[in-house]
Amino acid sequence: MLATPHQRACYLILLLTLSCSLLQAADKPALMLAKVFQPDLQITDYWISEKLDGVRARWDGKQLISRGGNILNAPAWFTQGFPDRLLDGELWIARGAYQQTMSIIKTKKSQLGWKKVKFMVFDLPNHHGNFNDRVAAMLKMMQHNNAPYLQMITQFQLPSNVDLMQRLDSITEQGAEGLMLHHKAGIYKNGRSHHLLKLKKFTDAEAVVIGYRAGKGKFIGKMGAIQVKSKAGKVFFIGSGFSYQEREQPPAIGSTITFRYQGLTNSGIPRFAVFIRLREEP
Repeated sequence: MLATPHQRACYLILLLTLSCSLLQAADKPALMLAKVFQPDLQITDYWISEKLDGVRARWDGKQLISRGGNILNAPAWFTQGFPDRLLDGELWIARGAYQQTMSIIKTKKSQLGWKKVKFMVFDLPNHHGNFNDRVAAMLKMMQHNNAPYLQMITQFQLPSNVDLMQRLDSITEQGAEGLMLHHKAGIYKNGRSHHLLKLKKFTDAEAVVIGYRAGKGKFIGKMGAIQVKSKAGKVFFIGSGFSYQEREQPPAIGSTITFRYQGLTNSGIPRFAVFIRLREEP
């Protein structure tokens, strides 16, 4: 049966829509991901940096791509002067400003908010040397950097585990999320690597919102706690860490949230769970 003119027009519109949507996506970047720090390591074998509370992104030489493979709508003036090479980094404003960073990245009406953001480089994915070599290459790159919104995360070394834990305590008290450790001999590779480690005072995890518990006292008429289900299938409530506004407009049922906790009970329930943020992809 031949299509009517109306059907052909609808089909053309569908094709154009699909074509436009494809322009908004890219292949997911092959990222190196961290494992959890183990205390029996030789600290002098590692470069150390602050774990930034920002949005992971890959600069492919022409555009910024999110961890999920979405092309980020960064203004041309933001990326002006970025080098024609792969950069791994974090879009970051300041400690504790994750939600503000995410809001700016997702906003399409105005790009002025990008003036607050920096792309903090911490690795060179297509460099074939070890991390010692990559640190040297990043430092050299920054010597010739004329891009005002491009910076390198400070890499430093410490002599012992005691110094490492003291530094962790110090920056955590100042609002930092934690520390990252790159093994000096490590080669960049896709996926989890024991050459890249994260160290935090608390454990972070994700869970799906499945319900609510009404507030009491000063929270009457608002959300008192959210009921969540963890990846391990454990169901529990989280009632701490929410702002007043978040209690008035809590995370939607079915959404994924990030929370922080300190160990597990005998039944596997996270202890002292605290809400951190709604998990969003830019």
